[in-house]
This record gives sequence, structure tokens and C-alpha cells, in this order.
Amino acid sequence: MEGKNVNLEAAIEQLLNVEKQMRLAGDVAATKKAVTEILQLCFEAKDWKSLNEQIVNLSKKRGQLKQAVTAMVQQAMQYIDQTPDLETRIELIKTLNSVSAGKIFVEIERARLIRRLAKIKEEQGLIAEAADLMQEVAVETFGAMAKTEKIAFILEQVRLCLDRQDYVRAQILSRKISPRVFDVDSSKEKKKPKEGDNVVEEPPADIPSLLELKHIYYELMIQYYFHNNDYLEICRCYKAIYEIPSIREDPSQWIPVLRKICWYLILAPHDPMQSSLLNATLEDKNLSEIPKFKLLLKQFITMEVIQWTSFWNLYKDEFESEKNMFGGSLGDKAAEDLKMRIIEHNILVVSKYYSRITLKRLAELLCLTVQEAEKHLSEMVVAKAMVAKIDRPMGIVCFQVAKDSNEILNSWAVNLEKLLDLVEKSCHQIHRETMVHKAALKI
Repeated sequence: MEGKNVNLEAAIEQLLNVEKQMRLAGDVAATKKAVTEILQLCFEAKDWKSLNEQIVNLSKKRGQLKQAVTAMVQQAMQYIDQTPDLETRIELIKTLNSVSAGKIFVEIERARLIRRLAKIKEEQGLIAEAADLMQEVAVETFGAMAKTEKIAFILEQVRLCLDRQDYVRAQILSRKISPRVFDVDSSKEKKKPKEGDNVVEEPPADIPSLLELKHIYYELMIQYYFHNNDYLEICRCYKAIYEIPSIREDPSQWIPVLRKICWYLILAPHDPMQSSLLNATLEDKNLSEIPKFKLLLKQFITMEVIQWTSFWNLYKDEFESEKNMFGGSLGDKAAEDLKMRIIEHNILVVSKYYSRITLKRLAELLCLTVQEAEKHLSEMVVAKAMVAKIDRPMGIVCFQVAKDSNEILNSWAVNLEKLLDLVEKSCHQIHRETMVHKAALKI
């Protein structure tokens, strides 16, 4: 064994002399060959300690060529999977990290190394450490990295932040990816790089395609919005997943997604965006495949009061069965929020048909107590979902908007103008008929 070590040291010493001569002569190809052969000798001898030492020593040589360092890092990265144990693997990755730190020409290799180290930390249950490691790297600034690899790296950063429940950082990182990037037509031919442009490297084989990354991105965003109970944004995420061609082609995949879209649409508070999405979803032909959900959306479009008890009896089983489908349950507060949305819908319906109504009658229509009806109505007015005034001593709700003097004068002026136009047209018609009658008498 000692003789083997002596032979290894002698061979390395000989190659180091060659490497020095080639480096000082500025011979790129020969220097690259020398450094890779030194690493290969250490690897074949399974001397991992010596391998790490040689990587550090060669990188610190005076006037070391960039190409030689790049070749050395890339060569050593191939040995990571062939290390005998986890401790040796981590040591080798850390050595390569320290060598590539601050060197722009091996930034992609460093990002890949950090990702591998973070994966090991995650498998050990050290989620916080893995997340901190990943956040050190800003891949969006790497010009030579493939777009799909950049997106995959940022999504990994977002996922680790969500796993450690750091929702603020997860949102900041997710904003580095524009949803428009997923809509780029990948079938278009890639442009050939012009002279002087950065050559973009091909992504590794384990990096998912752009459409698969789109699916992963929106699933992560659903996790983020689920924490904030932002139902409308969750619905928009499911809508984006629903538009993926591979999902649209398979009914077993798009039916659960479309069900989720319907549920989150009605769970979202009433606003112009929600109303627009509701109408757009109703026009989807696939909705006829799940008629119960088509009826569900129609109930919220139709200006009629919905009885909560009959509604819940009809949809309770469907609501509870969602936990066994794609995306899991709708949330702990979903049942309460659903009841709230139905109350809000009913108040809007009442405001369409009544200009004034007693609180007692409003409570009867909503199947609530007077206090509850007043509370929900007040919340909607504060949220600016509608306009209403409550006369509490009289117990009357007024849904009419109070007009100021200018509006009243303007409406009166418009009405007067219309009346004068009508009188003028009537006079013209009478005069015309008189002329026709006189002409007929002369004949």
C-alpha cells in the first residue's frame, strides 16, 4: 500500500512539473490535459483526500488558466456519484464549491454543486440549511445557463422556502419567474448565436421540459396562495394548469382540475375579476361533462336567492370528496367561506330587486338573525362591494345611492332636453300629416 502511495506521489509530482511548464508557456490544451490526468490518477487510486488537496492546490497556482480550472471542476464533478460514502461526497462537493466561489467562468458548475449539496441536506432533514444554501446563488444573472435550468433552480429555491414556511422569501423568489416565459413557443427554431454572444449551455438530462416546469410553478404558487386563503389567485393557478396541452387531452386529469376551478371561483369574494372568470368558465364546453358543477356556477350567475340548507345538502358530498382528488382538500375554512359567499350573493340579489327593505325581512330572506344580517351587510359596504345605508332606529336598509344637487340638476336637464326633442318631433309629424291631408283635398 505504501509503495502504491509512493508511486502515486511520484506520478503526480511528474505531472505537476509538466503542468507548471505548460501553464507558464500559456499552452491551454496541454495544461488542461495535465490537470485532468492528475485528478484521474487520484481517482483511480481512490485517494479522495489527495484528490481534494490537488484540486485546491492546482486552483491556487500563480497564473492558473481559466480553462484549466473549468476542466478540473467539470472532471471532478463526474467523480461525485462514485464516492464510497456520504461524508466523502460532501467533502468533495465542499472542496469544489470553495474552488469555484467567486469565479464567473465556473458559475454554472457552482450552482449545480450547491443544488446537489442542498439535496443531500434535505435528505438529512436539514431543510433550513438546504434553503440557505440555495439562496446564495442568483441564477437569473447567469447568461450561459439554459432557461429551463434557471427556472428549475429558482423553483427549487421557492419549494425549499415553502417547506420551511418562509412565505415572504418564497414570494420574492417566485417573482423572478414571469408566467409569460411558459407561453413561449418552443417549436420555433432556435436562433443561432451571433459572434460575441454568450453560448448557452445545454441543460442536464434531469431538467424537466418547459411545460412540466409550468405545472410545477403553478403547484408551488397554489401552496403559497393557499397559506393566505387567496381563493381567486388559486383559481387562476388551476386555470393555468388546465390550459397545459397534456392536461387538456386527458379527461382523468382535467376533470379534477376543472372541479377545483369551479370551487375556488365561488369561494372567491365577488369582484370584477371573479365575475369575468366565472362567465369565461361557464362558456367552457368541457363543463358539460360535469353538469353538477355547471349548475353550481349558474346558481351564482342567476340573480336568485340561494337557500343554504338545500344547497349544502346537494353539494356536501362533492365538497368533501375533493380531499381525495388532485390538489387535496379545499382548506379548513372553505366550508365557512362558502356559506359567507352565498350570504354575500343573496345580499347582492336583494339589492338588485329592492331599493328599500326592512332589516327583519332581509334577515328572513338570508335565513339569518337580524344581528347577523346587519353584520354581513356592514362588512360588504366597508369592502365597497355595494352601496347601502341602514336606518337602525327605523330598521330599514336603503340600497339607493344618495345623489348630490349637481347630479339631480344634470338628470333634470337631460330629461328636459329629451322632452323638447320629443315635442319637436311630434310637431314635425303633425305638420307633415296636415300638408299631406291638404294636398289630398286639392286633388
